Amino acid sequence: MKGKTPKTFAMLLLASALAITAGCGGSTASETPVDTGDTTSPMTITFFGADASPNWNKMQDAIGKEITKQTGITIEAEYDVNNGGDQKVALMAASGDYPDLIYPKGNLSKLVDAGAMLDLTDLIEEHAPNLKKIYGDQMNRLKYSLEDQAIYTIPTNMGVDNVAFDATGGFEIQQRVLKELGYPEVKTLQDYENVLKEYVAKHPTIDGQPTIPLTLNADDWKIMITVTNPAFQATGGPDDGEYYINPETYEAQLHYKRPEEKEYFRWLNHMYAEGLLDKDTFVQKDDQYKSKIASGRVLGLIDQEWNYQDGENALKAAGKDDATYAHFSVSLNEDIVDHTFQPTGFDGYGLGISTEAKDPVRIIKFMDWMASDEGQVLRNWGIEGEHYKVENGKRIIPEDVQDRKTNDNTAFTKESGVGLYNVFSARYGDGVKDSTDNYYTTNFPEQIVAGYTAAEKETLKAYGITTWKEFYPSEEELPLKPWGAAYNMPVPSDTDYNVTFQKTQDIIRKRIPEAILTKPENFDKVYDDFLAELDRNGAVEMEQQYTVWIKERVALWTGEDVK
Repeated sequence: MKGKTPKTFAMLLLASALAITAGCGGSTASETPVDTGDTTSPMTITFFGADASPNWNKMQDAIGKEITKQTGITIEAEYDVNNGGDQKVALMAASGDYPDLIYPKGNLSKLVDAGAMLDLTDLIEEHAPNLKKIYGDQMNRLKYSLEDQAIYTIPTNMGVDNVAFDATGGFEIQQRVLKELGYPEVKTLQDYENVLKEYVAKHPTIDGQPTIPLTLNADDWKIMITVTNPAFQATGGPDDGEYYINPETYEAQLHYKRPEEKEYFRWLNHMYAEGLLDKDTFVQKDDQYKSKIASGRVLGLIDQEWNYQDGENALKAAGKDDATYAHFSVSLNEDIVDHTFQPTGFDGYGLGISTEAKDPVRIIKFMDWMASDEGQVLRNWGIEGEHYKVENGKRIIPEDVQDRKTNDNTAFTKESGVGLYNVFSARYGDGVKDSTDNYYTTNFPEQIVAGYTAAEKETLKAYGITTWKEFYPSEEELPLKPWGAAYNMPVPSDTDYNVTFQKTQDIIRKRIPEAILTKPENFDKVYDDFLAELDRNGAVEMEQQYTVWIKERVALWTGEDVK
């Protein structure tokens, strides 16, 4: 079934669409004829997104209104508040009831196997010149698999030819902590620990509440972001989700099996035993985590900015700029090379059109408009004269607008819509310029520096750098990964793999906290028992299957004969 049902359905749907088009007139939101050539009459597109979008304002923001004005399209969106979309996508696949557009994140295979997704290959070729231009020689990377080379989604969670100009994750420390301690060197876990330990000894309370040296967010899937993913970052591993991929053999294994990662978790165990790791780490909910950050009493985080930004925005709004966080590259020891910025080439989760969509041609044309220069500038910069201005041919964000973006970002995003529409089509990444010699996005060095708070600028100046990324090894120092980012790779849902993977995830989410919370003298036994339990539950066979899929992906993308 896989690969044949969706493609055959798409061909039949488009064939019938051509027949319908010949006899249809106008279009409405409730009954839209297929490809009348009219791309501005009112039409509502239903959409499900597997990522949360807490600032979504039902297109009543400035950008949303302009999109509707230019295209006639209104998006009726549903977002997964828990991020991931696992349950919702499973329900869709079981019921056969799909919205027009779906951003399934890591659940694409469930929909493909259910025959839910159209093959977009011909739609892109015939109706989407802007998409073709953006993806260019990357089209091979849009294909589903070596066996099924249909294009079911177009990647939208990252931009083409993206250059990362800044670090927005890693090991964080409050600006005021660094300032009081004279801006110490922070390169190893021991350095990081020493800073937190020294400051909490001087300041056991903050604003009348107990100081928290370090807290992590282990609520549901976010345990990966702040508890388990940092284990490979701090030990020189690249981000391939739950796996470590051997760069020479392409063999995959759960990254927890690397001996150096055991030592990272031993360090967390030590931090807990010393009272430096928040005792509530494994029981607190996401909102409690952010609330603690907003209080200003959390000295350190190990996280990504998008995951704690609400708490940091609250600090900015309260005038507690010095309680915001600096980002450091921190490793187990000084011999380890941080692979955070190892290049993957173009790779990402994507957006697809379902077989239930009434007018796939109109929808792909909408996606193509969103990918046009006009659509990209609108999505990234906002409305000219309202969110940016043009001086001497250069787009500039006025100071008052930049101030709102920096210090009142949540309200600004809801009102403007800036950043809310990236999921809906392809885009160029940071560092790419349009025909007017302006950057497509607002994330370029000068604008990034302009967006830093006063406390951030003071910290950066003290360390003699201009952005947080300068703490990290650059892309040029690291080899390209031929398999991209493994966590983006869809895996078939019609095998035993997913059942085994879930078993291992359940074990990880139970045993890693146990290893961190146990008495230090018991750590080795608990951790070794954890690894043995993984293997007893099929981890080795699962890793072997994943290795096959990684090799097939390399073969599809590079043409390399991988055995």
